[in-house]
Amino acid sequence: MTLPEFFGCTFIAFGPPFALFVFTIANDPVRIIILIAAAFFWLLSLLLSSLLWFAMIPLRDVLAFGVFFSVVFQECFRYIIYRILRSTEQGLQAVAEDTRVTDNKHILSYVSGLGFGIISGMFALVNVLADMSGPGTMGLQSGTELFFVTSAAQALSIILLHTFWSVIFFNACDTNNYLHIAYVVGSHLFVSLLTLLNASELYTATLLTNYIITILTGLLAFRVAGGTSRSFKKFVTCQ
Repeated sequence: MTLPEFFGCTFIAFGPPFALFVFTIANDPVRIIILIAAAFFWLLSLLLSSLLWFAMIPLRDVLAFGVFFSVVFQECFRYIIYRILRSTEQGLQAVAEDTRVTDNKHILSYVSGLGFGIISGMFALVNVLADMSGPGTMGLQSGTELFFVTSAAQALSIILLHTFWSVIFFNACDTNNYLHIAYVVGSHLFVSLLTLLNASELYTATLLTNYIITILTGLLAFRVAGGTSRSFKKFVTCQ
């Protein structure tokens, strides 16, 4: 049963992001480059937060400390990649086969956010998937069997959230909307700290809250990108 569970949790976490990549990014080399660059910047934020955690010996056992500065570094690098993409738009326009990449600024934020999310989800879940593949394990350290499914669902949530956060954050920086910037940073910190409750096996509370925030953030990103109820209805009905 370990192998079906491994593939099931893998598809839960990475199935929708993989579909987004195939249908919206894979056919455009520029988008692939932006996605990889965004993933690299997320790795840099992880490196800096790891170095800080390693240096602060008295606080190594305080998980909230590491989570807080990890979120701070991630948001700093989100801003850095925003500045880089905005400063290189003319160059991108010259080499991009699809002019929508530069004509629609939300595409850049969407692609970079998906890059952030995919690499974040991979680092959050890869060790869990490795343990899940066998031998037969119901839970880590005599924990509940819901741990694996919960981890996969939370990885999917964080991937989608990073995508939505980047759309909101980039637009907020363009329009000087500090309220939206505060929402991105605050909700990111809240969701990250919320995962600490999993140590007490409060999976229902964490997952329910996570996905409520994911849906609300997705709706906000949809509005920020210019979506309306009318355009959503046309999308659903394929008009």
